[in-house]
Amino acid sequence: MHITAIAGARPNFVKIAALTHAFRAFPELRLDIIHTGQHYDECLDGVFFRQLEIPPPETRLGISGEHPGQQLAHMLTGLEKAFLEKRPDLVMVVGDTRSTMAGALAASALRIPVAHVEAGLRSGDRGMPEEINRIVADAASDLLFATEQAALDNLQARQTAQGKRGQQVFLTGNCMIDTLLRFREQAGATKSAAALGLRPRHYVLVTLHRPSNVDTPAGQERMWQVLESVCRQTVAVFPMHPRTRGRMQRSGWLQRLETLDNLLLLPPQGYLEFLDLMENAALIMTDSGGIQDETTFLGIPCLTLRDTTERPVTVTMGTNELLVRHEPPAIQKKIEQALSGQWKRGTVPPLWDGQSGRRIAEILIKKIPQSR
Repeated sequence: MHITAIAGARPNFVKIAALTHAFRAFPELRLDIIHTGQHYDECLDGVFFRQLEIPPPETRLGISGEHPGQQLAHMLTGLEKAFLEKRPDLVMVVGDTRSTMAGALAASALRIPVAHVEAGLRSGDRGMPEEINRIVADAASDLLFATEQAALDNLQARQTAQGKRGQQVFLTGNCMIDTLLRFREQAGATKSAAALGLRPRHYVLVTLHRPSNVDTPAGQERMWQVLESVCRQTVAVFPMHPRTRGRMQRSGWLQRLETLDNLLLLPPQGYLEFLDLMENAALIMTDSGGIQDETTFLGIPCLTLRDTTERPVTVTMGTNELLVRHEPPAIQKKIEQALSGQWKRGTVPPLWDGQSGRRIAEILIKKIPQSR
């Protein structure tokens, strides 16, 4: 069975790594990768393929650095051409990036079966581009693999409401955790936190990249309040996404951030280095989706700088909390809780056990002939 997986951004690479390693145990499955080029920086791309031992993409579309509409249009055109040449039995899309949506749409238009890994997640915030990507990818897919019960419930409720037939939904666990478990020991061996002079549980790791937090004056002011609050109490470690750095530089906020004592600004980190920084942090403050999952598995306190989350299990079962109020007193209280060990304890959600890729492979072998 010939499967083509679509990658384009860092979160895609982490999930596809789990699938490539799991599929090697199944000779019936042949997986190749198309890279759209959505993330094109060496730190956002090449280092992940090397560290996660992902085979090089057979096809690179080279689509990057364009406006969203132009990028999507070029992705659809490039993917359609690639699918016609490859003629895969199945196209597999992962996560919620623009590449995910484009892959699902292009394959569906050619009547190629589509599988969506990490399906069914919903934040309820349609102002987030990722929410639209998730909805469209799910609608265009034939096989839907959910990471948590809430996502499965969303998919089944949609099927009931819309009378969808032909789509098949499965709870298979979290591929990001497969990858984390596979490379956890290697990440610890990097000792990246120690190399930066950071003491375990004595710093806060910060990641911010979403437009709502970095693109507007109001968002940039909130980011300043967050970082200033952290730096008053401990060291803040901030690996800065190139997009975030560019926005901060153009607005003058980068120079302001550099005046903060206790702020350590870093370039983007490799997967292994960042995982070591996560494991040793007292608290992680983020607007990322995947980090909410990873911190829940690791038992590390996570404060998500958003009003909503598409990953509710990280709040109900895990170590994640949403920061709805961005006032400094509220932020400082949360930091104090984490530094003093008073953060809530979490549990690992069902099926987050490193076997998600295997479950998906077994389902594909059974179901794909039926879905054709």
